[in-house]
Amino acid sequence: MMTARVSVRCRHVGVMLLLLVGGTTVLSAADGLGSGRPADVGLSEDKLRAAVMSYRRAIEEDQVRSVILLVARKGRVVLHEALGWRNVEKKQPMETTTLIRMASNTKAVVATAILKLVEEGRLQLDDPIGKHLPAFDNSQCREMTVRMLLSHTSGLRIKPLFLPPLRKKSAQYPLAPNLQLEVDRFADVGPAVKPGTSYSYSNPGFNTLAALVEVLSGEPLEVYLARVVYRPLGMKQTGHRPPRNQPDRLAVVYGRVKQPRPGASNWEVRFDQSGKMRVPFVRGSGGMVSTSTDYARFCQMFLNGGHLGKTRILTTESVREATRPQTRTIYSPEEQEKRTRFYGLGWTAYSNGVYAHSGSEGTMAWVDPRHQLIVLVFTQSPGGRNPRTAFYNAVVAAIER
Repeated sequence: MMTARVSVRCRHVGVMLLLLVGGTTVLSAADGLGSGRPADVGLSEDKLRAAVMSYRRAIEEDQVRSVILLVARKGRVVLHEALGWRNVEKKQPMETTTLIRMASNTKAVVATAILKLVEEGRLQLDDPIGKHLPAFDNSQCREMTVRMLLSHTSGLRIKPLFLPPLRKKSAQYPLAPNLQLEVDRFADVGPAVKPGTSYSYSNPGFNTLAALVEVLSGEPLEVYLARVVYRPLGMKQTGHRPPRNQPDRLAVVYGRVKQPRPGASNWEVRFDQSGKMRVPFVRGSGGMVSTSTDYARFCQMFLNGGHLGKTRILTTESVREATRPQTRTIYSPEEQEKRTRFYGLGWTAYSNGVYAHSGSEGTMAWVDPRHQLIVLVFTQSPGGRNPRTAFYNAVVAAIER
């Protein structure tokens, strides 16, 4: 394994820089997200450059192995930079076009699919889940609603993504394993606490929502999302299966080792470039593969109130519902006063109007309507000291008053 000192020396030679001028990624304002300079949108170029230095130091100290930084304000990308390595062993530098495992940043997209189905009249947010997934039409699951699944208040306390082991192909289950079969098994477990009374982050809850999308749309989740979200938004590099025919485009995910052996690396490979999936089918709790530019388009759609350029994905009302603090009412008035962070529908919702989400492989996205701002920090090296919150705060501080 290459040491941090060698990594830094090679990084300065090979890094692809797209800072403050849009670089080689052509972004057109006509389709809803253009390129510009910081001064064009009231940001200090010097302060943005200083903010980037926090990640240069993190990589030099081997706290982060890779990062893509993107800042957009008022519909213009004014900072887009890649640092570090998408593959340390092969000395492949991180690039702004590198494919990223988005993990739980998938959830905002799945929530968008549900909201789209609501707008089409196929369900209501307060429908019992058993109305649409018959396996859940039992006494213990009857109070669980779509809204509760979206806001992590359903009462589900199942820890793994799916109940192990997955079903095997058999005469009874010729299509096993698949999303809908595995989600039906959650109904036998049911909620551990009364639905709607408490918050507990639930990957199985969002996998249940993904199965709901498939049942109501009549399409596989990835097909429905491509049709109603990705293609309309021009997210041409986004999908739910890592590409096996272009492995070098995908970043290796390195996990920080808590107690490395003497002389061993502080990092281990969580996902290589082979395109392997955590489970053998597309799910809703994670698994999305995208680029920073594509995900910025998705975030800009939300920031615009549901449209990008002339393309509308959601109504303004749906965006407002997704990004407001849905879980506020489960807390006492005293707790509500103390808390600044709640959960919406697929987004973490802050009391100041900002909404955001992170992913377990090191991704983070902020959408800040107060300042018409999008900030993306995409690493693929979870576990180290990641200065992402300091970076976001520095970007906000770069706004020229």
